[in-house]
Amino acid sequence: MKSILLKLSGEALSGDKGFGFDEDTVKNVASQVKGAMDTGIRLGVVIGGGNFWRGRSSSSIERTKADQIGMLATVMNCIYVSEIFRSEGIRTDILTPFECADFSNLYSKDRLMEDLDEGKAVFFAGGTGHPYFSTDTATVLRAIEMEASCIYLAKAVDGVYDKDPKTYKDAIKYDEISIEKVVEEKLGVIDLAASALLSEHKIPMYVFALKGENSIINSMTGKFTGTKITV
Repeated sequence: MKSILLKLSGEALSGDKGFGFDEDTVKNVASQVKGAMDTGIRLGVVIGGGNFWRGRSSSSIERTKADQIGMLATVMNCIYVSEIFRSEGIRTDILTPFECADFSNLYSKDRLMEDLDEGKAVFFAGGTGHPYFSTDTATVLRAIEMEASCIYLAKAVDGVYDKDPKTYKDAIKYDEISIEKVVEEKLGVIDLAASALLSEHKIPMYVFALKGENSIINSMTGKFTGTKITV
C-alpha cells in the first residue's frame, strides 16, 4: 500500500476567516481524505498552528516559550480535525512526542506502524517536541519514519512561485522545481532543516492549494496541478 504524509496549513483550515477553524473547509478535507483512504492509501497528517499562533506572534515572549505555544496550537488543531475525520467514518489516532494526558498517545514508531496497518489516519501533533524546529521539520521527519513515498503540502497558494504571487502579479509558477533550487532561490516553501532531510532521504513533495475543488483527492490520485518539488 502507498503511504503518504499530508501537511495541512493551519491558515488554510481557517478558510476566509484567517483565524480559528472553518468547519465547512475541514469537513471538505475529511470527505476527500476518506475517498483517498478508501483507495488503500495509508495516511499520516501534520497540521500547522498558524491559525492560532505563529512563532513571531509576540516579540515579548522568549523563543522557547513561543515555540511551545505553537506546539500546543498544533495539538488543538489535530484534536479538532481528527474529530471531524471521525464524523466522516475515518478511524484516527493522535500521536505527540510528549505526554498530553488523555488528549493523545505518546509517539512511537511501533504504535505508528500498527495504526497504519489498522487503516487509521495518524495525526502527528506537537511538532518534534523541541523548540527551534518547525512543523516543516516535523513533517519530513514523520514522513521518513512512516516510510512515506511522498509528501503532499496543502497551502493557501496553488504551488511554488518565483516570488510572492500575492504581492507580484507577474510571479511565475513552477510546475516542477528541485529542492536545491528552492533553497538556492530562497523561495521559503519549507525551512532549511526540513529541506536537508527531504534531500537526504529523497522524498518528493507536492505543493498545491487546499481551496481548489477536490484538491486533495485529485492530487493523490493522479490529477495534480500544483508544483512538484523533486529530490
